[in-house]
This record gives sequence, C-alpha cells and structure tokens, in this order.
Amino acid sequence: MDLKFKLKKTCSCGARLGEFETKWGKHKTPMFMPVGTQATVKTLSPEELKEAGADIILSNTYHLWLRPGEDIVDEAGGLHEFMNYKTGPILTDCGGFQVFSLAKPKDISEDGVKFKSHIDGKELFLTPEKSIEIQNKLGSDIIMSFDECPPYPVTHEYMKNSVERTLRWAKRSLDANKKRDTQAQFGIVQGGEFEDLRKWSAIETSKLDFDGYSVGGVSVGEAPDTKLKMIEYATKWLPEDKIRYLMGVGEPIDLIDGVIRGIDIFDCVSPTRLARHGNAHTRNGRMNIRNAKYARDFTPIEEDCDCYTCKNYTKAYIRHLIVADESFGQRLISIHNIRFLTKLMEDIREHIEKDDLLEFREEFYNKYYKK
Repeated sequence: MDLKFKLKKTCSCGARLGEFETKWGKHKTPMFMPVGTQATVKTLSPEELKEAGADIILSNTYHLWLRPGEDIVDEAGGLHEFMNYKTGPILTDCGGFQVFSLAKPKDISEDGVKFKSHIDGKELFLTPEKSIEIQNKLGSDIIMSFDECPPYPVTHEYMKNSVERTLRWAKRSLDANKKRDTQAQFGIVQGGEFEDLRKWSAIETSKLDFDGYSVGGVSVGEAPDTKLKMIEYATKWLPEDKIRYLMGVGEPIDLIDGVIRGIDIFDCVSPTRLARHGNAHTRNGRMNIRNAKYARDFTPIEEDCDCYTCKNYTKAYIRHLIVADESFGQRLISIHNIRFLTKLMEDIREHIEKDDLLEFREEFYNKYYKK
C-alpha cells in the first residue's frame, strides 16, 4: 500500500511538517499514536479517541496472537471490525519488544526466537514469517517487520551481530508479506548507542522496499542525552520522502526533541498508564490528582483545555473517583492525557509552519519542567 507521504516543509531546526494518505483519509505529521495493546486503548471507546484528536492507534501483535488469536480476529473481518474502530488507521507492531523481554540470549537463533508465554508459560516460537502472518490476519493498515530488540547496554560486538540479524529478518519479513497491496510495511533501524551501527542499519534498511522506517531500541534505559544521539544517528541517514517513526516514546519533551531530530510519528502507553495512577499532564507539569489539595478544587484539570474531561468535570470529582478506585476517573484522565499529547502535536505542527519550534520548546520546557 502506497502511503503517499508528502513532506510539506522542513524548518530551520530540522523538524518536518508532512502528510500521508490512507484509505481513511489524510493524516498530518508529526503525530502521536495512542496504544491499544489488546485491541483497546484502555478504558476508552473509538469515538472518545477520535474526539480526543487521535488519528491513528497502535495494537500489539504478540498480545493478540496469544489472546484472542489472530484467526479469531481474521474471522471477525480484521481488527477494524473486531474492535469497531472505524475512524482511522491501525498500526501493529511486530511483537519483538515483548518477545525479547521474555527471551534469553541463548534462545535467539537465525530462524527466530523461542520463549515462554507470560500468560500460561507455554513454549512459543516466533519468526519473521510468523509475525507477518499474524499481522496479515489482524488486517492492520501498517505492519512492522520483525526485528531483534537488544537490551541496554550491550557490547558493540553483540549489537553488530544483532543488527546483521535484524537486516536479514527485515528481508524475510518483506518476502513474507502477502498483503502488500493493502498493508503498508515499515522497517526498523537498530544499533543501540553506537553511531556507526545506527548509520549502517539505517542505510541498509533504507535500501529495502519499505513504506516507512522506524527507529527502534530507544527509551530502553539509556540516559536522555544518549536517547537523543540514538535518534540523530539514525534519522540523518533515512530517506526524506518516507515516514520516520520513533517507537515507544511519549514523554512530552521527548516528543518535541524527537520532532526536532526529524521524527514524524510517535507512540507510547504513557497517557493511559499515567491516568490509571491518577496522574494528568498539564502545561505546568504533571499533576497527581490524588493530592489532598484537590479535594475541594472545583476547577478543571486545565482551564484552557478543550477535551471532554475539562469541559465537564472538576479536579475534586476526578480525585474522588481515583481515591475511590472508580474506573470512570481513570477514563476521564486518559481522555485528557491523550488530548494533551495530540494538542501538543498540533502546536508543534503550527510552530514548524512558523519556523519557531526551538522557541516553543524552550517555553514549553520551562513551564512543564519548571526550569
């Protein structure tokens, strides 16, 4: 599937303003994707996601393989029908991150990865071909090639061997995709903290016929400055006319810094995970709604926020729900947090257009992190 990505502008700091088209319409970048690991963004309906500004969501190959199984989703008509998500595209990851968190180095072979299910301990074996087969049956709009996601830190020698294997797996993943006419496919760049390996991985992966390219192996325990270098080492060697996707990153300042380094798409579980613990994003920093000072605060989480939560509910009420362990409180904060990040991306796009994103970054950083 041709995503028809169009790079509309690159500002002086390197940030990209773009747009890509799918059967669901046109989608502006940079963008943030909420994560629906098990065919649901936790506690929220597709309609609520759309209202919160989500244009595309991510679902997880590994988890859906185990439950309910790709065949059941296929019989239902694919993920869009199964979860009644009719408002935009769905991207599925390859399952690599989850698999390699469960596997041991000795269980990784050229064929694939042997590991045990986190649900029942059953022994499983996932290969590039199996990952693509599952994603074909899930029927997502964008699928990911299967890669090795190494731990951090590892030696240069280990990472070199890993990158070589990921490149071989990328070719096998492309060959295995039997639905290339309806499912776009992204390749994944690895290389850890090593500049030469990131460059090599980016150049060699770019030679393959992918519709977009992902920067993987980031936000796995490295220091913030190392994270930024990992991104820079990869993006400078990726094609300008293809989408660039940074996997698993959702901290607000990381979104801005990733955009400055040429990233177009982000995803992370953080908005809903934070909400389940009573934490809300605001322009003045993260708010713990459990704090007793909000017990009689009858104002919204954020006065100028246009989300459903802030237009209808107060901190006092939401705090009561969270303290009472009522799931509606988690839903309300999830809606706000997702809208906070989609609105942040809208602001980023506006400041790329104005070519003053660095000034916006400084202002945002000083308010959110109070420095």
